[in-house]
Parts: sequence; C-alpha cells; structure tokens
Amino acid sequence: MSEFKISESIDPLLRVTLGPNESVFAESNAMVAMQGNLTLKGRARGGLLQSLARKFLNSESLFEQKLQADENGGSALLAPNLPGALHVLEVGATQYKLSDGAFLAATENVSLSISRQSLGKALLANSGGLFVMATEGSGQVVVSGFGSIQELTVRDDQPLIVDNGHVVAWDASLHHELSLNTTRSGFLGKLFHSQTTGEGIVLKFRGEGKVLVCSRNKGGFLQWIFGHLPKNKMVNNES
Repeated sequence: MSEFKISESIDPLLRVTLGPNESVFAESNAMVAMQGNLTLKGRARGGLLQSLARKFLNSESLFEQKLQADENGGSALLAPNLPGALHVLEVGATQYKLSDGAFLAATENVSLSISRQSLGKALLANSGGLFVMATEGSGQVVVSGFGSIQELTVRDDQPLIVDNGHVVAWDASLHHELSLNTTRSGFLGKLFHSQTTGEGIVLKFRGEGKVLVCSRNKGGFLQWIFGHLPKNKMVNNES
C-alpha cells in the first residue's frame, strides 16, 4: 500500500512511497522530485464536470497529478503551494470536508467531490453554507495548512467557533454553520460591523468530531502584503 511520510521540519515535504503498480493523486504542481520508474500525468479526476466544479467553486486545480509506479515501485516528494504544516487523515469510517486549497494528496481509493451547502441562510440570518470539498472512499488524504496545524475536538456540550480563514478540514459528520462574527442584527448591520471591526466570517461546529485549523489566514496575509507594497506607500505620501 502507498505510504505517506511527512518530513520533520518547519516547512515539511511529503514523501510518497509507492509499491509495484501503485498510484497516488496529488494537487497540480505538487511534485518536487521523483525517484524510480514513476510516470506523472495530469488527469481530470472524477470526470470533466467534477473537475470543473473543483476549479470554479473551490479554487482547486482543474487537473490533478497522477503518480504511477511500474512493477518496481518508486518514491516522490510533494509540497503544497503555500508554506506550512501537513497532516495525514485516515479516511473510511470517518469522512472529511476540506477547505479551499487544503488538499495535497490522496491514495488511489480516495476521491474528492463537491458538497453543496445552503448559501441563503448565510446572507439572511446567522447561518448558511458554501461549496466545500468532501472525501469519499477509503485510504489516506494529506492536507496542508498555512502555518502550523492544530487538531481541535468538538463535543456535544462544547461547540467550536473558528474563523473561516483558519479552517483546514473537519469531520463530515459535524453540523456546521457559516455566519458573520458579530452580534449586530440584520444582514446589512452585520456586514457593516464586520468590515469596520475586522470581525470576519466564522464557522460554528456542533456534534462529535475533530476540526483541523491552521495558524495563518491566507486572505489576511495577502491583504497585509498588498497594504505594504511600495506603490501604496507612495500614493499615501502624495495624498
């Protein structure tokens, strides 16, 4: 069976060991190096429509990489686009939902599909939904997080609230709601208060299961970079 091993470093690599004629799937551009007789192909896994859905609804790549070994096996090193930790999830008895960009690799008996959630409630009340990736099948999935990854436990008597930009993956059996993190009433009031205070969208988890969170927020990091570009500073000085 294919084996995943995460290197012990601040910015880890994922080593994939393949037995004879085994294969794994990875996010596009994930391959760093290959050793042995491996072939690398781009593939619209799950069919073109499923791949288009991953691309336009979840910002995932249209094509996945398929690493295929011959009768002698082989190995490869994979890495995510953003720096940060990696985590291996056991899929089968427990299935998971993944946030945008969290998927890195999966064994051949695991597939990813689009799970459609209600969006109207997020706009009109305190809860709602979004399009997310959902695992199917049995095997292992490797997810990446921007920064470090922490595993949190949700219990019936202890619901969990996580900023949407820090969620990596969660137990699919958990009930989750999307809302603006503010006590103001009404959608416009919530939206205005969210923008002026910096309070963003949060996910509220209830039930029994685990949630993986990362220490960095990709959206917030990009805003920080754009806000400190020299061009922006020059414009501010001229005004």
